[in-house]
Amino acid sequence: MRYHAIDNSLYIHNRANFVKHLKPKSLAVFNSNDMMPTNADGLMPFRQNNDLLYLSGVDQEESILVIFPEATNPKHREILFVKETSELIAIWEGEKLDKTAATKQSGIQTIYWLTDFEQVFHTLAIEAERIYLNQNEHLRASAIVQTCDDRFRIDCKAKYPDHEYERLAPIMNVLRPIKSQLEIDTMQHACDITEKGFRRILEFVKPGVMEYEIEAEFSHEFLRNRSRGFAYTPIIASGYNACVLHYIENNMECKAGDVILMDVGSEYANYASDMTRCVPVSGRFTDRQKEVYNAVLRVMKGATSMLVPGTDHEEYHAEVGKMMESELLGLGLLDKTAIANQDPLNPAYKKYFMHGTSHHIGLDVHDIENRATPFVEGMVLTVEPGIYIPSENLGIRLENDVMITKDGQHDLMRNIPLEAEEIEDLMNS
Repeated sequence: MRYHAIDNSLYIHNRANFVKHLKPKSLAVFNSNDMMPTNADGLMPFRQNNDLLYLSGVDQEESILVIFPEATNPKHREILFVKETSELIAIWEGEKLDKTAATKQSGIQTIYWLTDFEQVFHTLAIEAERIYLNQNEHLRASAIVQTCDDRFRIDCKAKYPDHEYERLAPIMNVLRPIKSQLEIDTMQHACDITEKGFRRILEFVKPGVMEYEIEAEFSHEFLRNRSRGFAYTPIIASGYNACVLHYIENNMECKAGDVILMDVGSEYANYASDMTRCVPVSGRFTDRQKEVYNAVLRVMKGATSMLVPGTDHEEYHAEVGKMMESELLGLGLLDKTAIANQDPLNPAYKKYFMHGTSHHIGLDVHDIENRATPFVEGMVLTVEPGIYIPSENLGIRLENDVMITKDGQHDLMRNIPLEAEEIEDLMNS
């Protein structure tokens, strides 16, 4: 792996928290993600299953984690199965984890080769009363292909039909949103790499540059800092393109007088960062562009101040909507008549601000969450209000990643230029 390994105390800590949520006489199984094909003999870059990674730190395909706290054999209370390596595999595919390296990475003492899984698991399953199985239950998930977890779930229930079965997703939805200090440090590092990319492009942007050239500058800076690259498909949207929320073509010329909306973030050690900034192609905002920019910035600051323990997720979004309504009135985009006659289920402000303000972030860019749970210390959320005015070829969105603390919040992107005047000064220095 390209990044520096995280200390295995993180995964030991995560597993200790995890087992507190299991019912008696239970074992839990986590499978790695598949290697996905492209065409011919091509494969997509591997991306580990985040739940397995969260509990083991193992960033390698064909791995299985089994946790059975009450196993009769103490060696079988935590087991990691990895693909058996060899000199031939090392030559053709590169170095893989041997048993010693797997223990160093995960803190798990019992390591078996994957070929031993069927026999060992059968012994454990007979002893257990219930089996916890994993499935992607993210609200935005769209399951098109069958995953390794999906195949294992079908096979396991066929072989052991009389066992009780439980879902792992509800447990992970409780654990993963609350970040430990090692996770925060890793996310901060990802944000710091993103900052380097943003400062780099401030010296690069000028009329006539192509959107994909800006993307390339970010990519260069990310990769040279041990990032695998973008945490998600980057948006480099100039002029009218900024009004298309998920514009990813990045193939247009940036023209004088336009504003570029850049929604990008580096990944580090599988943890995501997520930043949005808007910069003027010519180095200076027009009065109108700055007026809209500062309106979004005020909403962003107001929303950030609400990220405190105890805040209800839905009430938070409703309050941010009221802030945005006030700003749109000031910009002349809404009038009091439109607000008086609005549908409460579809407020008038949504014509110009049609997406949510915040989402959890961590191992996933849109990290797992439980919206019924109020915000608590250790959660990390984005704050990303925006105003989109197609008739003016102008879209402004600003986004930082913010950790909720005991007394308020800590902005992981506090050092990334945000004020319009600071951006102008840096572009013209």
